Amino acid sequence: MTEHREPGSMASAALTLMAGTCLAIPAMIGLSAGEPRPLSPMPMLVVIPAFLFRVGAVLVPIAFFFAWNPTLFRGQEIMPKRTYWLLGISILLNAAWFAGGWKWGVQFEGIRYVRIVGIVNAAWAALLVGLFAAFRKSGSFNKNLFLHWMLFVWLAWYAFPYLGELP
Repeated sequence: MTEHREPGSMASAALTLMAGTCLAIPAMIGLSAGEPRPLSPMPMLVVIPAFLFRVGAVLVPIAFFFAWNPTLFRGQEIMPKRTYWLLGISILLNAAWFAGGWKWGVQFEGIRYVRIVGIVNAAWAALLVGLFAAFRKSGSFNKNLFLHWMLFVWLAWYAFPYLGELP
């Protein structure tokens, strides 16, 4: 008995695997300085696992990416509505994160760090909203993969940066 595969399913699986695996790069950059810096803001998606387990923290965004939309492996062309919700909720919570942590960030990392990381996060949010809006009408696997990958790059590298005293 031979297995029937949809056209492009092997290619979509390979591209999805490659895109997800590449999320280790922004995660490593986010943690690379060992303390919060504008290029390495120690995002919560990787810093909490790093504090808890010491190893494997850069694998968390990869696992989250694969678990969030496994249909990418099968070449799914339509963006799930829950991804729009994830984007919106992440942006709102990230803004609240800054509002709540601003004082601690200024005290421990400095005003320059907090401003730069805040501006970069606002730029990421604007870019993501623009991309999601631009690609909303026409679905394709490549667009779906790209939008998910960009969202998870932001979550792995810049969203919810460390603001406060290190343990």
